[in-house]
Amino acid sequence: MPIRKPEYKPLLFTTTLRNPSRLKGLLSILHKFNGEVLTNGKAEEIMGEIIRYGLYRPTRGVTADIEAKWGGKRITDESTIGLRLLDNPEVKHLLENNPQDHKEAGFNKGWPSRFATVFDLAKELGFVYYKQDNKIKFSEIGLKLARSINIEIKEGLIVSEEISPEFEQQAFLHALVKYQRNNPFVRVLNENAPLILLLNVINKLNSDKELNGAGISKLELPLVIFWKDNDADKLYKLIKEIRKEHGYNPSTEIIVDICVNQIMGGAFKKFNPTSIMVDYPDEFIRKMRLTGLISLRGAGRFIDINKKEQEKVEYILAHYSNYKKYATEEEYFEYMATTDNNLISVATAPMSYAEREKFLAKWVEIYSWDQIKNEMLNLAKRRLTKDEVLKYLSSPIRLEFLAALAIKTKFPDVKVIANYPYDDEGLPTSTAGGVGDKGDIECYEEANGILIEVTMSEGRIQTVMEIWPIARHLKEFSKNVKKSMCYFVAPSIFRDSIMQVEYVKDKENLNIAPKTIEQFLVFMDSAQTLYTT
Repeated sequence: MPIRKPEYKPLLFTTTLRNPSRLKGLLSILHKFNGEVLTNGKAEEIMGEIIRYGLYRPTRGVTADIEAKWGGKRITDESTIGLRLLDNPEVKHLLENNPQDHKEAGFNKGWPSRFATVFDLAKELGFVYYKQDNKIKFSEIGLKLARSINIEIKEGLIVSEEISPEFEQQAFLHALVKYQRNNPFVRVLNENAPLILLLNVINKLNSDKELNGAGISKLELPLVIFWKDNDADKLYKLIKEIRKEHGYNPSTEIIVDICVNQIMGGAFKKFNPTSIMVDYPDEFIRKMRLTGLISLRGAGRFIDINKKEQEKVEYILAHYSNYKKYATEEEYFEYMATTDNNLISVATAPMSYAEREKFLAKWVEIYSWDQIKNEMLNLAKRRLTKDEVLKYLSSPIRLEFLAALAIKTKFPDVKVIANYPYDDEGLPTSTAGGVGDKGDIECYEEANGILIEVTMSEGRIQTVMEIWPIARHLKEFSKNVKKSMCYFVAPSIFRDSIMQVEYVKDKENLNIAPKTIEQFLVFMDSAQTLYTT
């Protein structure tokens, strides 16, 4: 088979990174094979393990028992694992009934090649290196990311537990800072580091006093995605020319024409304009926000540098704007895998309570009570949001954010401390994560303390993973208030969760009130006080 010649292409990360938690789960399984020699047989065995845990779900031959173990649901952004472990005959059955018509260089056609596809981006990002008949080799960053989520069996269920949730952002920052378009793993001619190009262009736009200082417009992002080289100055000047002629809202036709004809020379006409203007930018924004360096401005119309991370950005641009090219996969992986301790150690500036209050007040002004309710009901019913800001927040993060806004809207005099990390617009960059035995949202109403714990998990996973940590958080929280209670909010409340809540109240005198999202909203609409007995 002739080798396909490299060509210029727009940047589109593979679907492997669509859900970062899924990638963590995949690495958590793969790292058990770290140091083992990768053969075609071993690759198929690893794919079998991924199927066993529900991280990869074939569609043919799924029996009623398998469907029941998977909970009858496809993988979502909240739950990347199956509800019950598949046994050996079930794994073998799925492997045999789903032969893969797929071939990757260096691997046999079928499941071995599917293995290479599933893990190719993890290799590009420097998390793990593999090659036929060589040992699987994890980088230091890759091992930390794999170990940041612990997948195990509890009470007969497959569950995951975040051990170091804060490391996820550090790992993707480290990887995307170094990531080069024309690395040896891919066959493209584009020669730039996408994150570095984006940061440099935004800096130049913000430094130009003739422009609005809000970063780059989402409508202009396709230019970054299609750009052929690392010349940020030339790209900045092109954007400035477009703004002089068409303002900050150029038509789809203008941008598509520039991308396809001016940048690509007419060699990229097969893609739908909607992909160029909407799908590619949305995916690009999601990936860049994984680093914590990017903020949304103007109701999602502009993408800018997160001012809270200015020190990190300055370090990155000083040390990574000029980079070495690598000829072999091994050399490039060693570069990606080498830990930059200076980058990892640059701390984010802490946010005071006054700053948090200011940001909550800001977003309460932006989102009306009806909008907050509708968006929370979307989460309850697993519907997609159309909001241009909220769509970049994963469902668990979005629920924490909206719950904090709901409380502040209906009870403006209550002191609300949402423990999730923020960017410089007050948007959460991840969930609170229960770090330091703190709950998701701490509220103070006169002498009373109210803890709000939210989750998108349902069924038995909810019972196994949520109630005991909530009880622990409430017990710690109760030490500093006269009276305390907790609202536990989820799309649905599993019957075993209610039994556990009753047990905790009886044995430890902890008041936990479980409510579905819909019940919580009804309560918020009618209650006179947040604290209830």
